[in-house]
Amino acid sequence: MHGYTFSDGLKQCPAQRAKYRILTVPGGGTIDRPFPIPAGTSCLWYVPVKNSVSLGILLTTTAYMAFTFHDAIVKVLTASIPVWQILFFRSLTILLGCLAYGRARLVHQALTSPIIKPMIARSILLLCAWLSYYTAASHLQLAEVTTLYYAAPVVGTVLAWFILREEVTPARWLAVGIGFIGVLIACNPVGLTISWSVYLALQAAVLWASAMVLLRKTSLHEKTIVQLAVSNVFFLIMTSIAVIYTWQTPTLSQLALLIGTGVVAGCAQFALFEGMRQAPVSVLAPFEYTSLVWAFVLGYLIWADIPAHNVVVGAVMILGAGFIIIVSERLRRRAMA
Repeated sequence: MHGYTFSDGLKQCPAQRAKYRILTVPGGGTIDRPFPIPAGTSCLWYVPVKNSVSLGILLTTTAYMAFTFHDAIVKVLTASIPVWQILFFRSLTILLGCLAYGRARLVHQALTSPIIKPMIARSILLLCAWLSYYTAASHLQLAEVTTLYYAAPVVGTVLAWFILREEVTPARWLAVGIGFIGVLIACNPVGLTISWSVYLALQAAVLWASAMVLLRKTSLHEKTIVQLAVSNVFFLIMTSIAVIYTWQTPTLSQLALLIGTGVVAGCAQFALFEGMRQAPVSVLAPFEYTSLVWAFVLGYLIWADIPAHNVVVGAVMILGAGFIIIVSERLRRRAMA
């Protein structure tokens, strides 16, 4: 094993270097960092990426909207189906979709991927984040666990600056800060005290942020379809063990919802992975807060939950944070043109 970067590969592939501009990230940041790749890897392995911050923002926002729909379906199913079984069917549906698209070639690409270990490491981080979050949610109020979990964009921005060496502009810091304050106002976690559950919620936020930083790294080195397959094979194996002891035979309507969960989650994961290929973590981090806005919208449309005044104010601040990023990145690109 040795440190290998995109630029090393491009030096051996003039045609790829001429066709794609994959070493620069609009809006700042470096992506050409050493990454452990087996010696002798062909330059054809490298994944060409045409960076577009606007596309990254659109994909990421769409992903979090889909994740919110996914959570709404899960909320309906958890009344009668164990969470482990829901996650099992979700991973199975996504994996079958990937195999239907990639077939034998996808299996070969997944098994021979030079970054199979980082992808598995990211899957472990995500699984630990979900377990921490669900455990904390069973002991904390929804407002409390939501507020603590939404520390993830702040942590992700810090990690992107420290690990990925992204240039985090004042506008990006401002957007993250305003978005988090909006979450505090919307959720209003009054009387929150330090406890083991609080620690688990914060741990979930750190683990999720770390997984997103690693996702940014792996997404620049491997195709999205391969990453989806590897992640969901790992989740399928881990959840199948618990399903053996918690199995509940679903009805036809429940089975349809379980499959629907997988379809929605698959689309969300694909959009998130692709979004991370397009823009730096520090740009996309504030848009994670938009899932809270979508949660309020779905709560009103499905369960007729009427948002309080503080929820509306918080939602406006969250949307304002996203607007700050969009405007600042456009001004930045114009200045660099």
